[in-house]
Parts: sequence; structure tokens; C-alpha cells
Amino acid sequence: MVAGAAVVTDRRAFTESRISEKLSAYLDTHDFDGPTMVLDVDRALDNYRALAAGLAPAHIHYAVKANPEPQLIRRLVAAGCRFDAASRGEIALCLDAGAGADDISFGNTVKKPSDIVWARARGIDLFAADATEELDKLALHAPGARVYIRLLVEHSEADWPLSRKFGAPATEILGLMRYARAHGLNPVGISFHVGSQTRRAGMWKPVLSEAASVWAEARAEGFDMTVLNIGGGFPAFYGEEVEAPVAYGHGVMDLVREYFGEVEYVMAEPGRGLVADAGVISAEVLLVSRKRPSDIARWVYLDIGKFSGLAETMDEAIRYQFDTTADGGEMGPCVLAGPSCDSADVLYEKRPVMLPVALRAGDRVRILCTGAYTTTYSSVGFNGFEPLHVVCI
Repeated sequence: MVAGAAVVTDRRAFTESRISEKLSAYLDTHDFDGPTMVLDVDRALDNYRALAAGLAPAHIHYAVKANPEPQLIRRLVAAGCRFDAASRGEIALCLDAGAGADDISFGNTVKKPSDIVWARARGIDLFAADATEELDKLALHAPGARVYIRLLVEHSEADWPLSRKFGAPATEILGLMRYARAHGLNPVGISFHVGSQTRRAGMWKPVLSEAASVWAEARAEGFDMTVLNIGGGFPAFYGEEVEAPVAYGHGVMDLVREYFGEVEYVMAEPGRGLVADAGVISAEVLLVSRKRPSDIARWVYLDIGKFSGLAETMDEAIRYQFDTTADGGEMGPCVLAGPSCDSADVLYEKRPVMLPVALRAGDRVRILCTGAYTTTYSSVGFNGFEPLHVVCI
């Protein structure tokens, strides 16, 4: 198994620092009955501090959906982090951990009216919207609230763009701000998301350029633009080189200043970039076989799949890295699949994974950089398989 150094700022060293020594030592000395994600909370805090340093003076609103472990949220609250919540449940989690209502934004553009009422009653005053219908709900259930309008990103260079479902086209933003103001809300700015896993700060340029044009038009019309939400997109290492958090944050903020000048309140919503490399999943090989004797690629079945935490392998967008107890010898191509009786539970087939030729059933596999979007994607018991277990260290 590969053990890496602590969080570093050099790009190459960061790329090669795949797993903390603390995580590696814990995994070396513990056995698990089923697939288990081990989260190094200290590493996540180190990543938070690195991002905070790089993105200063922007304020970090951690995207709770990436990993909502209560122990992690409590530590982030103590460190001064703020939060982006997508639901009533996430807001309650942050409040219970000690976060103030002023430190939480309700960032989902699709909210239940009863949840808006509940959040407003608890002091939440900053909401996202991208449609007049959502603004109607906010005007009725949170009159006078501050709102930012989400921009539809159409020029993402991310590995996993987040287009279509969220955001309004640039040509519609001013109209939505006018509508919000006319209905008793306080439009204070805009938000956008460059797309998940935007590996270099320079990839933000086309999105920032478009957003800056909208920002300038709104200011010219007299809107008091005080909040710029630059969203997430901060990357983790999945086999392709990424910039380290401090350097990446500096690069993004240099571009923000170039395109927007001075902004009263810049908020960033890292999720993956804060927690991904703080988590490792321990899994087991269930079967290694070939469909036909002539097949080049073996099929490797793990006791974890798409329905038990690895949903981000959908379309093979996120390419997890693997260490195994059979490492050290000849490698060969494999189709990787999960354990469930469902033909969709295939993780990597278009681009096979290189795994040891000696790999056999019973070997252990460590799936690296899995601290984000794994436990929250795990089903409650598809095919009777238990949800992904979690251990915080």
C-alpha cells in the first residue's frame, strides 16, 4: 500500500500525495466486515485551511452534500468555516453543530415551501434562485430575504460539467433580479458553478468572463451587487495532475479580481476539494474472472459498487485510483464492477482499469480519494447490501 505525506503546496508533490500517513496506518491495522470509508478529519481541516489561505479574502461555505459527517461539520464550525446547505436536513446539521444562521446559505435553487418557512424561522437570510417560480416561493415564505441568482454555465471545461439542471441563461439574470426586487426580495448578487473537477485555475476564465458581463450590467442598472458566489469545482486527484489548494485558490482569486475588481463578499463552495483526499474506502475483491478465455480484460467484482457509494463512476467521469494487497507485480486491464444483481452496476468498462494480474478473491482494495460524494450516494440497502460504513479518525 502506498503512503503519502501530509498536505503540501507544491503541485507535483500534492498530486503524488495520495493518502495521509495517518490514514494508511489506520487501514494497515484494522479489518472491516464490509466496505468502509475511513475519513481523516484532520486532513480535511488541513485542506480547509489551505483553501482558505489561497482563496482569501473569499469566505468558504463548505458544500455539506460532499460529506455531512457530524464530526467533520463540528470541526469545521470550530475552525470558522461557513456552509452551503442544499436542504432542511443540512441546515439543521450545521445549526446543531454550532454554526450561526448568518454562516449558512440555502443554496439549492429548488426548495420546498415548508423548508423555506422552516429555514427563515431559524434566521437563514440568504437563498439561491434561478426562476421566477422559485422567487415567488421566497417572496411568499421569506419576504425581504436576500437572494442571489444562479447563472447557467455553458462554457465549462470541467471533467463533470453541471449544466442544464441549474441556473438561468445570462440573458435572463437581470430580468430575474428585477422580478425579485419587485416582489419584495433583496437581490444582492449572482452565483455560478464552473463544474465539478475543474483541474486548473485557468479553466475558470470563460465562466468568469461571462459572469462578469452579467455583474457589470446589473451594477449599471443600479443593483447593489454585494455577493459573488463562485461556487465549487475545486479539484481532487483522480490520476490526472491537479494544482495544490493554496496555488489553485490564489489563481482563482487573481482571476476574480481581474474580471470583477473588488467585491464586498465573495463566497466559495468547495466540497470535493476539501474532503475527497481525506477519505479512503476499504473494499474486498469478490471475484476475478473472464467472460471468454480469449478476453484480454478480466472482470473484477468488488463488494462495493454504484449503489453502495461509487455513483460518481457514472459515465466513468470520476476515475478513482486503487491500491491492492496484490500490488508489486505484473499489471493487466480489468473491467471493474460492483456486487449487486443489476447490469448498471459496472464501474469502469469503456476505459479498463489496470490492476495486478495476481489479484484474487479475498484481496483487499483501497479506493483512494473517496471522502467526497460516496457515503451520501450510498443506498440504504439495495439487494440487501448494507450502506457504506464510515469511520472518522
